[in-house]
Amino acid sequence: MRQTVRFYLGDDLCTLRDISPTLTLLDWLRDRGRTGTKEGCNEGDCGACTVLVVRLEDGRLNWRAVNACIQFVSMLDGAQVYTIEDLGTADAPHPVQTAMVEQHGSQCGFCTPGFVMSMAAYRKSEGASADEQAIDDALAGNLCRCTGYAPIVRAMKQAMAAGPDRFDAQVEAIVERLMVLQDGESVRLEGPEGTLSIPASADDLAEILLTDPEATIVAGATDVGLWVTKGMRRLKHVVPIGRVPELRSLTRTPEGLRIGAAVTYQDARVAIAELLPDAGEMIRRLGSTQVRNSATVCGNIANGSPIGDGPPMFIAANATLHLRRGAERRSIVLEDYFIAYGKQDRQPGEFVEALSIPKPAPGAQFRAYKISKRFDQDISAVLGAFMIETDDGGRIIAVRLAYGGMAATPKRASGAEAVLIGRVWDQDALEAARSAILEDFAPLTDMRASAWYRQTVAANLLTRFFEETAGHGQARLARTGGLAHV
Repeated sequence: MRQTVRFYLGDDLCTLRDISPTLTLLDWLRDRGRTGTKEGCNEGDCGACTVLVVRLEDGRLNWRAVNACIQFVSMLDGAQVYTIEDLGTADAPHPVQTAMVEQHGSQCGFCTPGFVMSMAAYRKSEGASADEQAIDDALAGNLCRCTGYAPIVRAMKQAMAAGPDRFDAQVEAIVERLMVLQDGESVRLEGPEGTLSIPASADDLAEILLTDPEATIVAGATDVGLWVTKGMRRLKHVVPIGRVPELRSLTRTPEGLRIGAAVTYQDARVAIAELLPDAGEMIRRLGSTQVRNSATVCGNIANGSPIGDGPPMFIAANATLHLRRGAERRSIVLEDYFIAYGKQDRQPGEFVEALSIPKPAPGAQFRAYKISKRFDQDISAVLGAFMIETDDGGRIIAVRLAYGGMAATPKRASGAEAVLIGRVWDQDALEAARSAILEDFAPLTDMRASAWYRQTVAANLLTRFFEETAGHGQARLARTGGLAHV
């Protein structure tokens, strides 16, 4: 049992003993004089605090941009952290820094360090290109208040054509230093501001939660981080799970896909899209690059949010949730996990271990639609995810219609499903389902949408689904997104 948190900041090994379990990386960096990392929104939206976190995974370095404002220092054990101060100097700037100067990509400069760190991370990402849409996606989590995005995109294109950066010559050294930190030990720190437990195995995690069922599990902190920075909550016992190998496992099987509880959306995106092609587009719009690099698929489920984007999609796909308490394991149909608002089927000391998504039946058609005010980085007003199977005569033999944002939990439209079973998937069946769905939900009015709007959109998404899947089932309507485009 180790009693320190260890990681590298630049070339310096940091060994921390007396830290709050919820001390954010942003606050810690600025207290150390690393003031190039800025505090903007302090909730993971603006990107001004973006830093580069490097981890050794399966013998390879994984370079990721993350929001320092909602990343706890305690989550960085075993990692390498770079801030804007580490990229380059006035005499030897990083290619991104050079491009930003030459393309006039900065005015006030407040947002610039975050942009530069996201751009540096994008250059390191697998499959990165100078395609403008890909660049827009990579930088969607960084907001600029005065420069405008066109010169920043031009700078990114220039940087993509530039030569190697200083880190390319240091890959071997970074690998070696991170290998030393992978000691397989669990961590335990206790102090006046709370307890920190970092399990090194699933067995360690199970034991920690049996001893203290009230401990707070932290996967990506994209939700829990806001409890601290915005809700001002004090968490007595924090348990980051990012170092548990069993929970970082992503397994493709003949039956489908199993996603461990610590697997991020970024790491799972390709595998999910292989199984459910339409899901890739939905995940592209889930948060931002920085959020997807930290947020976990199972964490999006475990917190029980009625507006989480993942749960309706996985409910429509008939996914199974795997839970563990001590040595006991159980599996439940995902939709049964959500009991009521703020209440889930998870016992004290029990934790989500994995999610299994079955391979769709031959000929099954799946779609997922995210409706929000902005295309990028916005909370859904309504999310609809649908799966339908028909026989050779065109009659519906199975259908699953799941929605988020329509009720206190992610929920299936059971009435609409019932009227569709056994019918030919035609205009009459669609109209019957549209009418039924108005009885399935009684949504709320809030800042994102009115109840009338939500009901109207829920029915209209069925029409969209019909247009894309009836007949030959190959149509794809334009995915412009946003409320105004539905």
